[in-house]
Parts: sequence; structure tokens; C-alpha cells
Amino acid sequence: MLNNHLQPSFIREDPWRIFRIMAEFVDSFEILSRVGSAVTVFGSARMKPSNPYYKQTVELARMLARHNFAVITGGGPGIMEAANKGARQAKGRSVGLNIELPFEQKANRYANIPIHFHYFFSRKVCFVKYSIAFIFMPGGFGTLDEFFEVLTLVQTQRIPEYPMILFGRKHWEGLLKWMKERLEGNGYISPGDLNLVTLTDDPQEAVDLILDYERRVGPPEMVPKAFA
Repeated sequence: MLNNHLQPSFIREDPWRIFRIMAEFVDSFEILSRVGSAVTVFGSARMKPSNPYYKQTVELARMLARHNFAVITGGGPGIMEAANKGARQAKGRSVGLNIELPFEQKANRYANIPIHFHYFFSRKVCFVKYSIAFIFMPGGFGTLDEFFEVLTLVQTQRIPEYPMILFGRKHWEGLLKWMKERLEGNGYISPGDLNLVTLTDDPQEAVDLILDYERRVGPPEMVPKAFA
């Protein structure tokens, strides 16, 4: 039973918070359900346009859009901006799931399908629910958070075995080595779990992996949906 001093706060605030959460899901689901087959690109908000990874992300997103994939990002600067920019340059669907943060997150101008969120968790559901593949460019805590969350969902079979691509060997190979030695070596994950991830430096290889997956599972309407 709730303490008496907590009850007035719950009565005043929490029911309305639930409605706000529901509204975020309803609005975002309605929009994203119409974008078609999509690929989510994660990466650092702090990446500068002069960085080679920024330029590769623009090209990678451009290639995805030319193959009629919608490109979904967190809608902010850095890698997110690069992916939205590439998709828009190719006249594709450039989706930005933006959330306002106090220090670094501001919506970029390249998302032609912008959606704004207040809650992290509803935004994270939308990254996964409407994508058939995930590309993780170099990034910080947020990128690692999304990587391990998607990896856990696939490993536990809560979502299909979508392609998960770590782009940038120099950035990611140390983490994979540690996971091989410490996690698999100590039995904390199963042998073969790391095979769920592909490491590459080649935009074309990344696109080919996603195209191969789409060919194997059928047209977009037949692709299994996450959290169905």
C-alpha cells in the first residue's frame, strides 16, 4: 500500500503521465506504420561533419534510400544528422525520432518525417518496432545502450534475428574482443551469440547484408514485426 504522503502526488500526476505516454505511442505508431521497410542508424551526436565516419554515414544512408529503405535515426546532430542527410539527398524517407536533451540533442534539419518524444522508453520502442536492420556507427553511452538492448532482444528471441551491423572496425573490435574473452569465455553468453553481429568498414557490405535479409524474409509486408 502506498504511503499516505505519496497518494496525492499519484492522483494528481501519474494518471495524466500515462495518457501522455499513450499519446506518444499512438502518434508515433500511426506515422511509422506507413514508412515501409526501414533501417535504424545509431551513432554519436558529437560526430563532426569532417569526420570520415560522418561522411560514410551519409553515403550509407544514401545507398539505403536508393534501395527504398526508410532511414530512422534519433533525429539529432552528428551521425544522426549524417544518416538523415544521406536519406534526404536520395529523396528517401528520412525519419528523425527526436528527444530534447539539455546538452547536445537538437533536431537536425534533414529529417523529412520528424517525430518528437518526451520519454526515452517510448522512443526506444519505435527504433526497434519498425526496423528490419540496425547499423551502429561509433558512439558513446547512448549508442552502447541501444546496441546492447537490441542485441539482448535478438539473443533472447524477443524480436527476429535482424541484421545488426557494427560499422568501424577500429572503434568496435576491442569491445568484441572483450566480449569474446570475458562474456563468452566465462559462460555469461552462449557460444555463437557474437555471430549475431557483423563487423565491417564497407558501406556496400552493410547494404548487401540488409538486402539479403529482405530477400530471405520476403516483401516488407511479410517482414516479422518486433513486439507484435
